Amino acid sequence: MIKQHNLILHTEKQSIHLKIPEDLSVRLALDIAGLRVRAACGGIGTCGACSIKTVQGSFNARTLAEWQKIPAEEREADIRLACQLYLNSDAEVFLDNPAPESNWKSLDLQHWADYHYPKFEVKHNIYAVAVDLGTTHIRLSFWDRNTQQRIACRHGNNPQVALGEDVLTRLDAHRQREDNLQSLTEIVRDAIIEGIRDILARDIGEIKAILAKVGAVNIVGNTVMLAILGGQEGSELYDPESWEHQITCLPVDLPAWKQAWRMPDADITIQAPLAGFIGSDILADLIAIDITQHSEPILLADFGTNTEIALWDGKQLWLTSVPGGPAFEGVGLQNGLSAEAGAIRAVSLINNRFVFDTVDDEIAKGFCASGFVDAIALLRTQGELKLSGRFLNPHPEGFLLDKTNPHTAVKSGDIDAFQRAKAATAAAMQQLLLLADISIDNLCELWICGAFGQHLNVDNAQISGLIPTMDSSRIKLFGNAALSGCEKMLLAPNAKKITDDLRELVHVINLSQFPEYDDCFINHLRLKPFLGDK
Repeated sequence: MIKQHNLILHTEKQSIHLKIPEDLSVRLALDIAGLRVRAACGGIGTCGACSIKTVQGSFNARTLAEWQKIPAEEREADIRLACQLYLNSDAEVFLDNPAPESNWKSLDLQHWADYHYPKFEVKHNIYAVAVDLGTTHIRLSFWDRNTQQRIACRHGNNPQVALGEDVLTRLDAHRQREDNLQSLTEIVRDAIIEGIRDILARDIGEIKAILAKVGAVNIVGNTVMLAILGGQEGSELYDPESWEHQITCLPVDLPAWKQAWRMPDADITIQAPLAGFIGSDILADLIAIDITQHSEPILLADFGTNTEIALWDGKQLWLTSVPGGPAFEGVGLQNGLSAEAGAIRAVSLINNRFVFDTVDDEIAKGFCASGFVDAIALLRTQGELKLSGRFLNPHPEGFLLDKTNPHTAVKSGDIDAFQRAKAATAAAMQQLLLLADISIDNLCELWICGAFGQHLNVDNAQISGLIPTMDSSRIKLFGNAALSGCEKMLLAPNAKKITDDLRELVHVINLSQFPEYDDCFINHLRLKPFLGDK
């Protein structure tokens, strides 16, 4: 296991505390945390812009790039390049001139698998972009197709959140007026190209010329987001006849779109959703885990505002979706946040005291979804919450996990929102298992995808009944599965065949056609373990 060290970083305005693995540069660790050094070379030390002063601690020896880029007087003042700096112990540093704040953060690629497909020569337009367009977040990566090298990844907020937290609110706004349609489309397109330009500026050091060499952009996402991205009105989604059939989200203005992005030769592909409310993001999830290569049953759930669920029975894919609502995104809770600084992403109980793990180790400002699941489970095990979701004793302002911090209050309205979302999800899983005649005990694996799965404590998720009760060794978390699968669609030599073959195996289930689903939903409202047919 790679050793981690504590880093205290000071600027003129703030100090932050980070834990950094020994094999992660200080520059990349800060990029992931969102406090950036200035940079323009992708971390190879050729720009010399990421200077940082070491205050105390043990570090790696100076590299050749540092001897070449840092003047002697600055070396004597303990100036290093953050991209070349690695920790050998707990340490303290000072950053004099941080980069401007950005909506975009780097993704931690430490545990991502590298692809080793046969290389194919691309003579022109060698670069490619993969995009996972979510309701709340956007994730993207930039690739050199000749070398099959991932240059960088980014994730940032979808700015449409300001216009509606759930997909239907945005779709309604999208349809009401033509200028709303144009606005929502432009907002999300501008956000994606902003993320791409951020990579080019910081990791390559050139923008305009590289944009002109982009040959492919592959985009996956939920159906509503893809319809809006393509500039479509989305009326199909209001027709129940469309809920079980594939929907195309072809852009209505592709030449103008490519011109706006300065990508004249790019093949911009919006991967078609599998059905009305089953997007291409779950298709990418399935490709990411090579689901059809398994002979035993596998269940997969991509949690979010619209939660999509797939069951592989060894021969076909059973798919459905349910409204998770904002409960699985954090932002829709009264005391909730997206994965931003101060968001509680995990809660534990130590010596009868609630302990929080927050984003960027800042003071708790509210719950993101995974932290809220922990809170619910701990309050259940402590006897503070009944099976019904009601508090044992009255808490009109919510149950304060930290009596001194009102942002740690677990509120009744938020519990109710979570119960409805988890009941819809668990009942959908149970319905698919029933239709495929598969028991929980016979499941080989359960995959939990989406940002929700990055920090999910599976034991706590099982206590509340969010996911089936099964051996935790069979439960896999893959937070960035959709982006990973989207990348495979760009890079695998037989990607089109893989994608087309997978689409042929899909059997979409409309839960409204199964009266027993409603009874199952009601049963799963209670905060109890999900034990199959019991």
